[in-house]
This record gives sequence, C-alpha cells and structure tokens, in this order.
Amino acid sequence: MSERDRLRELLDVVLDGADDGEPRTLTQMAGDAYTSPYHFSRLLSRGAGEPPVAMRRRVMLERAAWQLKHGGTVTEAAWAAGYESVEGFSRAYARAFGHPPSTAAASHWLPAPNGIHFHPPESLWVDSQERVLSPLTEQLVMHDVDDTRALLDQATELSEDILTAVRLPGHEVLSWDGPEESILQVLEATVWSKECWVASIEGLSMPVRGGPASIGELVRRHEAVAPRWLAVVHDIERRGAWEDRLIDALCEPPESFQIGSVIAHVLTYAAHRRLLVRAMLRMAGVGVDQGDPIEWLRARRGEVLPNTLGR
Repeated sequence: MSERDRLRELLDVVLDGADDGEPRTLTQMAGDAYTSPYHFSRLLSRGAGEPPVAMRRRVMLERAAWQLKHGGTVTEAAWAAGYESVEGFSRAYARAFGHPPSTAAASHWLPAPNGIHFHPPESLWVDSQERVLSPLTEQLVMHDVDDTRALLDQATELSEDILTAVRLPGHEVLSWDGPEESILQVLEATVWSKECWVASIEGLSMPVRGGPASIGELVRRHEAVAPRWLAVVHDIERRGAWEDRLIDALCEPPESFQIGSVIAHVLTYAAHRRLLVRAMLRMAGVGVDQGDPIEWLRARRGEVLPNTLGR
C-alpha cells in the first residue's frame, strides 16, 4: 500500500463514527488501524502533522460550528461532537473559536497544521496554503493564558487583606495603566491589557475600566477575554498579518502600531506581571510555583518532571 493510501486509511480511522458522535479513544483508533497506540500516533503525526486525538476533536468542533450556523442547537451539536455534557462542549468550543456556541462562527474552520478540515455535509477538505502558529508562538501564548488563570485560581483562596495590601508603594509597570502596588491591582492590569488590545484589534469600543475588581470578577473577565485573545493571534497567523498596522485614531496625534509588536508587547508585560504577582505572594508568606514554561509544557503533555531545575 502506498504511503498516501496509508495516510488516507489512517484519517478514515480517526474520523470513524463521527457521523454518530461516537467518542473514540486513541486505543480504539489504533486497534482499527491494526497497530499500537504509540505507532498509530507517530504515523499520523508524521503524515498529517497533528496527533489523532487532537485532529478528531478539532474536526468535530468544526462540524459542530457548521451545524450551529445552519440551525442546529447547542445540545445537538454537543452530542454529535461526542461530548458528554453541554458545559464541556461549550468550554471547548469557546476556547477554540473565541466565543460561545451561541454566537455563530465567521468560519467553521479552525487553525490546522495540515490544512485538513470538515467540509459539509460529511467530507474533509485539504487547504494546501494554510498557515498555522509556530510551536514557539503557540506555547508562549498558551502558557500566558494558562499561567494567568492558575494565579487567579490561587488568588481566590486568599483573603481580601492579602490581595489588597500595598506591597510596592508607588509602583507602576506602565505609567498609563496606573498604580500596581498590590496583588489584586497587578492581576487586574494583566487581564485589562488583553481586554484593551483585543477590543482594538477586533475594531470594538474600548471597554470601560471600573473600580477595583474582585477576584471572582477577574476570573470571569479572564475566561471571557482569553479565548478571544487566542482567536485573534490565530487569525493574525492565518492571514500572515504580522506586519499589518493598527492605527489608533483616538490618540492625539493618531498612533500606528505594528501587529507583531502588539502581540510581543502583551506577552512581555504579561510575563513581567505574572512574576511580579509571584514576588508579592512570597512577600505575603504564600507559597507559589516558579511559573516556568518548561514545567507547564511537561505537565500539559503529561510528562514526568525530572528534578533538574534547581529545586
């Protein structure tokens, strides 16, 4: 059998049962391909540039987006995509598309390293010109989002006194963002930065910044802006728009921002603020991890952490 036919066979195995919304494990896929899970994953990743479980999940979400856009209900789309609950489907959908399933997707295609997408009614389409995020950019963006959420989750367990206590009197990260003297202020600025830049890139009005936020409110705001931020970065890469310019007509005089520098700006100051929060937590006597992207990626992949990072 030719290598091309073998890849086609592997793809068929990955998508088998998709019409009925049947969940499929890696072991089940590998068994139908008459190979071990390790070799099945290796063959598909080498041939299509994407692990089989990730490919199936992505294509099923694409099909769900198409169904929703053409009158399907969220519940129907969730079951058809193989999810056990509407809540789990909604979270996965929002993370992938940047908005909840109640909002129709502009396109049902998600970024794919191989250009393989759902094509209605029950086919695949291969886009030979598709561009996706480099692994480095993907990891930087995802680590920022996940690490911010981890710090917010830890902060929910702390008292208001610890969160609002002034740790660095008069401290400002960026002069136009105001004082960031407490844990709560630094976390709020981290979320606020993404809210502002996402609104600018999406062409929306600047969000109104209210008074001091509660941690619960910051968690909700982060959950709302994080998928939109991911969608913005993926769209920039898909269109090859890193050199495009955003002109802020509200500035006097109007100011021009290169899109690539905007993403770098957000990631740079987000990383600084996350480390600043950790320093403040230690000042308060609260134990906290290092925020190391090496550890984050290993945990994300389920790898065992060797004791090689000086701990």
